[in-house]
Amino acid sequence: MKFLIINGPNLNMLGLREPGIYGDRNYATLCALCEEWCAAEGIECELFQSNHEGVIVDKIQEAYDKVDGIVINPAAYTHTSVAILDALKAVAIPTVEVHISKVSEREAFRQVSFVSYYAARTIQGMGFEGYGEAIRWLKGYITDSGN
Repeated sequence: MKFLIINGPNLNMLGLREPGIYGDRNYATLCALCEEWCAAEGIECELFQSNHEGVIVDKIQEAYDKVDGIVINPAAYTHTSVAILDALKAVAIPTVEVHISKVSEREAFRQVSFVSYYAARTIQGMGFEGYGEAIRWLKGYITDSGN
């Protein structure tokens, strides 16, 4: 089983960016944790981060027929990108949306998630551990559904 873990804009700035919201651990730590969680589940993973919407769309399209699942934190594109939603729908790869913060309790403009229209589940407000939950849940979802 192989997962693609996608992180959107500014997540490469973790540890520096608003530590009161996102914590003080950096992006390298997040990547190492995701690799550990995937390895513990017997999952191969590819980690990817971009600040550019079109590059994220390209990566999703490239994943077609190459990965079994996608864990995505679209970051700010959560609330603006129909293009990312359409790419996920086009490839039809089981997907979990994850957010470090509890976006449902933040600014009004963060209340809409285009990705949630496709994602099988959204996990928010668990910090980095939300990625671990997403990986475990997605593995079970794929295994149970026979995808």
